[in-house]
Amino acid sequence: MGVRPPADNSDEPDVIEFGIAALDARLSDVDIEYPATPREVRDAAGHIAVPFDASGHSMTVAEALEETNATEFDNEQELLNDLHPIFERKREATKNSILSQLRALVPF
Repeated sequence: MGVRPPADNSDEPDVIEFGIAALDARLSDVDIEYPATPREVRDAAGHIAVPFDASGHSMTVAEALEETNATEFDNEQELLNDLHPIFERKREATKNSILSQLRALVPF
C-alpha cells in the first residue's frame, strides 16, 4: 500500500510505502533462497522494520513471521501473500486505537 504525502514539501518522496509494498521494496535488498523456511527468512531479514501504516508505525519481519503458521515459502510472492493479512491486522488495530482517533482530531 502507499499514500501520497502532503504536497507542501518537495524534498519528500512522491509516495510513502507501507505494508506489503514496503516489505517488497525492502526484500529486494536481501538475498533469500527459495524455498525458504520462516527461520531462514528471519535469519536473512528478521531485523528489517517495515511500516504498516502511513503514520510510520512499524514491526520487524521477525515479529510478522511469529504470527504466521507457514512452514515454508516457495517464493517471495508466497511470503508476501502470507504476511499481508498480518500487516493489515496491525494497521487496522492501530487505526482503531483511542490514541489514533484522538490524533485524527488534531489538525496538524
